Amino acid sequence: MTVENDILIPFQAQLLSEQKEVLFTPAGVSMRPFIEGGKDSVVLKSVTAEPQVGDLILASVATPNGGKTYVLHRLIRIQSGEKGKVYILQGDGNLVGEETCSREDIIGRVTAIQTPSGSRKCLTRGRIWYHLLPVRKWLLKIYRHTVLVWCYN
Repeated sequence: MTVENDILIPFQAQLLSEQKEVLFTPAGVSMRPFIEGGKDSVVLKSVTAEPQVGDLILASVATPNGGKTYVLHRLIRIQSGEKGKVYILQGDGNLVGEETCSREDIIGRVTAIQTPSGSRKCLTRGRIWYHLLPVRKWLLKIYRHTVLVWCYN
């Protein structure tokens, strides 16, 4: 069953504010190769400490038309802005494009990634991924033609 983000995420945010864990299956391909949308699940917890570069976070971000949307992306930088810290996010599968948000826009942090078989993926592998940006295009192509074919079909 698929639930729209505008319904699901505020409910998740409420559970996280009550210090509960949330398990859900995100959609999309922006977090490849570490999260396979529609297949892998993530465990979210509330962000009680300062988010760290490399964390996978669920946040509300502004859209080009002035609205808001939700993303589950990696925190790649923290900058100082006029209104305090600005958190810059990017999907692991994205070669270009970044999103920004404030601390108040961060809903939760991924503490585990679970495959359909129930095994857990290592979170630390993704922390160096951002630095591989110059070669990610080719690494993602290899991933799509090998791992996805072997493991998810």
